[in-house]
This record gives sequence, structure tokens and C-alpha cells, in this order.
Amino acid sequence: MTAPDLHAALAAQHLAVLGGFHPTPDDPVPHGTRTLLLLGPAEPGFWAHLKAQPEWQDGQPDPVDRWSRRTIGRIACDLGAKALFPFGGPPYHPFYAWALRTGRIWESPIRLLVSADQGLMVSFRGALALKTHVPVPAPAPHPCDPCAKPCLTTCPPGALTETAYDLVACHAHLDRPEGRPCMESGCEVRRACPVSQAYARLPEQSAYHMRRFHGEQTPR
Repeated sequence: MTAPDLHAALAAQHLAVLGGFHPTPDDPVPHGTRTLLLLGPAEPGFWAHLKAQPEWQDGQPDPVDRWSRRTIGRIACDLGAKALFPFGGPPYHPFYAWALRTGRIWESPIRLLVSADQGLMVSFRGALALKTHVPVPAPAPHPCDPCAKPCLTTCPPGALTETAYDLVACHAHLDRPEGRPCMESGCEVRRACPVSQAYARLPEQSAYHMRRFHGEQTPR
């Protein structure tokens, strides 16, 4: 499979390469990896595509992760590569550290990852560890440098700050009526990011992940 074939296979599944890097011998990647590509949803279209898949329709737990394993696993097999996932541990693969290697994803002022393309809505469905050297997306300007940084002041309970994430305060807020905007449309801090606002992620998708995060039932 050539590089154009790879991107066509990803596009058919509404996946995109969010960044990548060429590992050194010291990097915690599978032996023989010459290129690591981080994959995430490509919007618009990802959520509608995923909801049409058998994993979403069968009523079994973890449809998004199961779909990711099947889809990315098949692409990896076609490439002679290895599929890696941010779930399924412990131990877990260091996706946070890998993201920082790409030059397109950074630690935001509130320490969550922020992407050049998806802002604070960035998420990973998996990664491909390739045994060949292929081009990776070029580094991009850090979006937080010119930003007014609304992420620092938007969190209603003040749970997300430069120095800490108060998980207890976050969940307590989500339990209250005033937490419904976060539950129904996604974290207000993530939505305040100007880059997030330009990314076509549906509130329905954010609501699904918020329910998972908060431990509520996730009807489909």
C-alpha cells in the first residue's frame, strides 16, 4: 500500500493523520518502527459513519473502541504495520508523549492536548507503527501563542487551571443542573478554544463521550 493508498483507506473510514514522527532508537515504539502516525476522527462525517457500523448497532459495550480495533487493525494488516490504541491497558501506550513529538499537537495552558487542526477537541482512535519511512504532516504554528486563552477562565467550577485538574469538582458540577451544557454539548473549556470552534465536531459526539467520562448510561 502506497502513501496515497493509505490516506484513501483512512478517508474511507473518516479517519485522518493528526500528526506523526520518525522514532529514534530510544522511543517506546514497536521494534523496527520507522514512522508512527497518530489517527483521529475526520470531520465532518466521522460520527455519522461510525453510527452506521455494526459495532454501534449491536448493542454491545464499547462500540467506538471495538470499531477502532477492527478498522485500524485491518488497515495495519494491509500495510504490514502494527496497530496501537490509547485504550485496552494497563499498560497504556504513551499517546500523550507521542502527540508532543509531532509538532502539530501541544500541551495547552490547562495541560490538555491542543491540536493545530482540532483544538482542545483532539482525540485519538489509534496509531500506525510502520516499518517504512513515509512523510508525516509538517509542523504547524502553536495555536496558543497568539490566543487570548479563554480555556483558563471558562471552566464554571474552576476545575481546570494552569496548575491542576480538580476531578472531584468537575464531576460535582456535572451532577448539578448547571452542568447540563457540558453534558449535552461537551466540556465548556474545550468548546471555548477558538480552534475547537472551527472544527466540525457534533455536540452529539461530545455528549456521548461526556456520558462515558461521567459514568452515565450511553443509550444508542
